[in-house]
Amino acid sequence: MRKFKSTNPELIAVVRFLRKKAKENVAPVWSHVAERLASSRRSRVTVNLSRLNRYTKAEESVVVPGKVLGAGNLEHSILVAAFSFSDRARLKISKAQGKCLSILELLESNPKGSNVKLLESNPKGSNVRILE
Repeated sequence: MRKFKSTNPELIAVVRFLRKKAKENVAPVWSHVAERLASSRRSRVTVNLSRLNRYTKAEESVVVPGKVLGAGNLEHSILVAAFSFSDRARLKISKAQGKCLSILELLESNPKGSNVKLLESNPKGSNVRILE
């Protein structure tokens, strides 16, 4: 387990809860999300709506271990769980009949992490990995 250096109490609580639930439910997706959130701020994930639109289909559930930004358009409804959202991203997701949730809200409704896509990019944003 990686040493955690963040001073944000909300982030610390989320990472600890994710690690605990990942062990309890044998759900590796939550463990991976916790490790990504525990990484340095510089390497934390930021995803634009255009990327979400490109890599998802209608009615899918997606986890972004970082922040969702409002650049681009979303043409179908999806359920997006992230640590934080920009105001513009929230507005555009709701206009597309989608839902914005915190990661903990998705964890409570889906403790096993089944049928959840994990969308992340490397720090330079050049490629995207999708874990299901």
